[in-house]
Amino acid sequence: MSLVGIMEQVVCLVVFLEARCTIERMMVSDSSSSHDVVRPDVGKPPNPPAPLPAKEGGERLSELFARHKDRLRRMVRLRLDRRLQGRIDPGEVVQEAYAEMGRRVAECPSSDVAFGWMRKLTGERLQVIHQEYFGATLDVAGQDVSLYRGALPEANSVSLAAQLLGRLTPAAQEAERAEKQLRLQEALNGMNPLDREILALRHFEELSNPEAAEALRMSPAETSKLFIGALRRLKDIVSSIPGFLKSP
Repeated sequence: MSLVGIMEQVVCLVVFLEARCTIERMMVSDSSSSHDVVRPDVGKPPNPPAPLPAKEGGERLSELFARHKDRLRRMVRLRLDRRLQGRIDPGEVVQEAYAEMGRRVAECPSSDVAFGWMRKLTGERLQVIHQEYFGATLDVAGQDVSLYRGALPEANSVSLAAQLLGRLTPAAQEAERAEKQLRLQEALNGMNPLDREILALRHFEELSNPEAAEALRMSPAETSKLFIGALRRLKDIVSSIPGFLKSP
């Protein structure tokens, strides 16, 4: 892909972010207007869903894994420590997590909420791998930038910037791509950690708003508003970096 093509992608990204902000604002407005009564249980953890019947668990788990394995691999790629990239195959991490799901199949919830459980176990497996390589206390300096500290390993600015920029294949353009990625990484490092995490969940992992709310233990309305603000700030970051919206 040429450098002009990359610049066109970035311009499209800015337009996309503006459109997505508008959509999210509409969703928040609709939700607010249709729920005038405040529920007393907002912000509290939901009751755990009923588990699958034991004899159906294995077959159902296989179907769920086939449906969600690509999303799980995407999460692992985003959150795999950069020092392990090229050494650890995200697909193998997901398969190891699937084996653990099989051992704990009795805990698997109903299909409509099973992805959160599968994602959690996959993240736990990735965390174990990180600890095996780097010890119980990970070297934060090696992470480049910390995201919101939750149960899962953190994404980093290298992953986020690479996702935003795409990849330049011609070797002659690698230096310019590296410079732009570094600028973008530095800009992302200046964002609020929770902003970066909601972007990782919604924009890069492509979680739905309810799924992101479950991951952050927030209400859907809170995560939607958080995402709107993060999208605005990301758009401002991309627009403000010198040379990003200019063709060579």
